[in-house]
Amino acid sequence: MIDKFNPPTVHVPDGYSHVTISEAGRLAHLAGQCPLDLSGEVVGEAGDYAAQTEQVTTNCLAVLEAAGATPADVVRSVVYVVSPDSAVLSSVWRQLNASPLAEAFATASTLLGVASLGYRGQLVEIDLTAALPD
Repeated sequence: MIDKFNPPTVHVPDGYSHVTISEAGRLAHLAGQCPLDLSGEVVGEAGDYAAQTEQVTTNCLAVLEAAGATPADVVRSVVYVVSPDSAVLSSVWRQLNASPLAEAFATASTLLGVASLGYRGQLVEIDLTAALPD
């Protein structure tokens, strides 16, 4: 069981929950998913946030499935975007929330603008934790 809520003592967030409580016996801690294709190459042209977000979404769905989970089982997400521009961060957030992974972001979620990520040209990465069904 996953319980998501917002305490009345803090602002109402847009699309996510301040608190997520999981009563699951097992958690899957998934490695940060990068915008790499099967050959290990960063996808998209330089600065192509949309293409990288799409590949990261695809990779997240694949690792969730391999763990026996779905986006509905995610209890925590952290989205890293290489940009100080809130418009860019918002664009990535909107794309994620319109994707098949969207339900993962209704839980406790954090969106961060960062200076750099691990691969040359990488702009987006997502870190997920999922409560596995018994």
